[in-house]
Amino acid sequence: MPTLRDRLFQFYWRRQRPLTLGVRGIVTDEEGRVLLLRHTYTPGWHFPGGGVEKNETALTALSRELKEEAQLTMSGTPELISIHSNHNVFPNDHVLVFRVGEWTAEAFIPNGEVKETRFVDPLDPPDETTGGTRRRLLEVFGAAPVSEHW
Repeated sequence: MPTLRDRLFQFYWRRQRPLTLGVRGIVTDEEGRVLLLRHTYTPGWHFPGGGVEKNETALTALSRELKEEAQLTMSGTPELISIHSNHNVFPNDHVLVFRVGEWTAEAFIPNGEVKETRFVDPLDPPDETTGGTRRRLLEVFGAAPVSEHW
């Protein structure tokens, strides 16, 4: 359930940008595990990612979000996996999902946005993993059909 803060933020962005685009990174390690994180402002485990800002490409946004949220730097070109509408949460929102296999990391330090990161088995994520994140994990690692919807 969105908080009052989330609803005010969404209201603002709907007025500023009637169409929004987000990116999410499926970051895998050498053991095949996937990076998930927990934000300070919303429940559940998520992929790192966020909104594409004005005058920013999707890959630039993904690179920025990985750095901001997880202290990761992409060292290769990520692969675009899928595109999803996220209209049930935010009308006219779309999310691009990339697979990130080449990266380097600094030590993670919790901050005002992200309180925890963890590499997990993609087919056995933590119980609190969000529905959209679970569905993407099954699509990419469990051979589930890809949905157009987040």
